[in-house]
Amino acid sequence: MLMPLSFHFLYCFKEKLYYLYMTQVKIKRVYEDVERSDGYRVLIDKLWPRGVKKEELSYSYWAKNIAPSTPLRKWFHEDEDANWAEFEKRYIQELSTSPAFKSFVDQIRGKKTVTLLFASKNAAENHALVLQHYLEKVLS
Repeated sequence: MLMPLSFHFLYCFKEKLYYLYMTQVKIKRVYEDVERSDGYRVLIDKLWPRGVKKEELSYSYWAKNIAPSTPLRKWFHEDEDANWAEFEKRYIQELSTSPAFKSFVDQIRGKKTVTLLFASKNAAENHALVLQHYLEKVLS
């Protein structure tokens, strides 16, 4: 005789399915070594990274249309520490109204792992972090 499935079992099963189909979004500097676990590698800078030859960078797609606008990028770099919180808000606003971003989300949805590649020396405050968090929110 078949026993009914417990609520706990169904909940755990649902959680595992969610993680099976959820895209993992990672970030990495373009200067770091390629790893198998990188999955779909996307360059997210508007400008090509200094000192990197195009034929030497392993990437799947260059999404320069979802990078911060030139005026926003220049404003942020005037004083990164003071402008960080406002930069996050403004960049998310740009992304939320961008057809290129919506297209990018459709392009990466369903991929197991997406690694966002950036060139910034500042690993704690850069557009890759903002984009990573926003993508995780949109993809969930």
